[in-house]
Amino acid sequence: MMNANHWIRCSTDLGSASCTFQKEITPKTGLKNATLSVSSVGLFEARLNGCKLGTAVLTPGYTQYHHRTQYMTYDITALLGDKNTLAITVGPGWAVGRLAFKDGIHTYSDHCAATAELVLTYADGATETVVTDESWQVFTSHILHSDIYNGETVDLTAEIKPLGFAVKDETAAKEFPLVPQQGEDIVENERLAPVELIVTPKGERVIDFGQNLTGYVEIRIKAARGERILLSHGEVLDAEGNFYNANYRSATNRIEYVCDGGENLFKPTFSFQGFRYVRLDSYPDVEINFDDIRAIAVHSDLRRTGYIKCGNEKINQLYHNTIWGQKGNYLDIPTDCPQRDERLGWTGDAQVFCRTAALNFDVKKFFHKWLGELRLDQQPNGAIWGTCPENFSLTDYHTRVSAAWGDAATIIPWELYCIYGDKQILADNFEMMKKWVDYQHGFGPEEYLWLGGRHYGDWLAMDAGPDVYMGATSNDLIASAFFARSTELVIKAGEVLGEDVSAYRELYANILKAFRAYFLENGMTKEQYPCTCYTSSGNPHDPFRRGLTQTAMVLILHFNLCLPEERPAFEQKLVELIEAFDGRMTTGFVGTPYILHVLSRMGREDLAFNLLFEERNPSWLFSVNHGATTIWEHWNGIKEDGSFWSTDMNSFNHYAYGSVFDWVYGVVAGIRTSECAPGYRKFTLTPHPDKRLGFLNCALDTVSGRMESNWYYKGEDVYFEFTVPAGCEAALTLPDGYTATLTGGSYCFTVKG
Repeated sequence: MMNANHWIRCSTDLGSASCTFQKEITPKTGLKNATLSVSSVGLFEARLNGCKLGTAVLTPGYTQYHHRTQYMTYDITALLGDKNTLAITVGPGWAVGRLAFKDGIHTYSDHCAATAELVLTYADGATETVVTDESWQVFTSHILHSDIYNGETVDLTAEIKPLGFAVKDETAAKEFPLVPQQGEDIVENERLAPVELIVTPKGERVIDFGQNLTGYVEIRIKAARGERILLSHGEVLDAEGNFYNANYRSATNRIEYVCDGGENLFKPTFSFQGFRYVRLDSYPDVEINFDDIRAIAVHSDLRRTGYIKCGNEKINQLYHNTIWGQKGNYLDIPTDCPQRDERLGWTGDAQVFCRTAALNFDVKKFFHKWLGELRLDQQPNGAIWGTCPENFSLTDYHTRVSAAWGDAATIIPWELYCIYGDKQILADNFEMMKKWVDYQHGFGPEEYLWLGGRHYGDWLAMDAGPDVYMGATSNDLIASAFFARSTELVIKAGEVLGEDVSAYRELYANILKAFRAYFLENGMTKEQYPCTCYTSSGNPHDPFRRGLTQTAMVLILHFNLCLPEERPAFEQKLVELIEAFDGRMTTGFVGTPYILHVLSRMGREDLAFNLLFEERNPSWLFSVNHGATTIWEHWNGIKEDGSFWSTDMNSFNHYAYGSVFDWVYGVVAGIRTSECAPGYRKFTLTPHPDKRLGFLNCALDTVSGRMESNWYYKGEDVYFEFTVPAGCEAALTLPDGYTATLTGGSYCFTVKG
């Protein structure tokens, strides 16, 4: 474990500029092993003899720094010579730079700091430890400015000046406890060549990389000393084809490089951008060579586990958009978006997408880290904030405890347990799960309902009128429904762990009873009932938020909040509400992840597929038809006429609606793990083909092995091909009613049309 008492800082306030701490290292003879541990308040890059250590970037990542700050460890044995220079450059990053909606900076600290510990072990068993102290020299760097939101300035003509020796940082030693790295490395991944150099109607030069991504641009160039490169970033072009990034709000995302006259290779060190397009605001008078320009995608180092391909290119593009949306927003934490003045770990977004995320990629370690942050952020009364890590720089409007957002505390551990079959996930988070339910239980005047509060509701639903952030579904109904769901998951988790959950069983029964009494009447949702919700402005005015919405029906059905004999009426009402909106959804962040699952459970796969294939707004394919390469935040972020629905809440890389693909994996391909034998030791194999897809190839690399579900049409006949891993058992049901139990092996079936 690294010693936390060796923090150092620069005695000079450099603002947003970076500095480098440097130490000469001379090992004794007989060196056997050398291990270096490094961390920072801010971000660091460590170099030994000029060579960068490790492949990770943006180290040490984003945590609730006052609870725990990660350190990285490197084996540098093979890199050490007789004389060595160890250098650690630090920049503001998340901890010191601007973050969230606060106009200022210094969310966690008002200055950068570094700590390092080098342990040298010799053949005779002796050890030597070198730590950061007042003997380290401090220098300026070529990074004159860096910021997560506003970009970076690198001037290779800037003189590197000595700033004296480091000073001890007693504050950092007290306030930033060190822990070994918990999550995945953040690494450079795909390298994208430019697709086109566009000259816009305004005469601007814009490079199109063809893909919305998270990362930065790398440029190799030889230009005269003092020549400048100035880049602005954007996700989309406007209706006239001009560069557009007003949706970034106050995040400038500008990168500036100053050439030194030689051949230079530029890319940011302590910043990242979300973009597809890059405007050349300034560029040397040399030929723009596409071979020397690349967009580098940066995200957590996650192993791909899920693969889907079908015969419908628009659905394939939608899947592509979901994968790239996850990659772009799984950068150490599950962010909402990677481009504007936000990039926070919104709990609601993480919750609605977590199952799809765990099918697409191995996210077990990724969420191990983030759920650890969530546990640390949980308040003594059990409250879970809307973002994690909670940085307390949010405005009052955004600092909320909201249903569906806070329920990440119960839903994510349960979904991960089902996918990976590891009880430790539940054991680690069980106390947090219980405390969250206890918070809901004690929230308001009604013991068994969650009434009141300042929720986000069915965020960005389309049923409360145009240009409204919060949907029409009653926040009271949503909150009480999720109260029931979280309580149910505490019971399930407790049963897995062998815990006494009798009190929660009683609570759950009372919640169901109270929910039906308050919200339901004669087997249907009441159209009018007391409501204590708030609009997005916080005013107690709630003209729309009543019971008869698609999301209300979906939650009642998906969470089993009505009696079995009442289900047909609710199912019929859901169908009527879809038909009333001309066969389209109106759901937002809360209702959308479940609506197709509910329709399938009703036996209305036809209607579910209709929604999947719908191309009018709102629909998944509306954005595809408008050139999206990632999932949009708002259903019609770009309207039919090419205008934008909003500049304030209009990310074009927001993964939440990509949650549709857990339905494609689980219903269209038909692969779903059993809660009784999680980790796919036992799973259902119940595919639902649709001719509009043509064919479907689905493969999942699970903890139990690779499984496949493939189907395709020949005329009206459907051919099925399945692979079941050794040691697993699949309960097969084909569309014609045929059932079988399949064990390890490959299988083929045909269903005649």
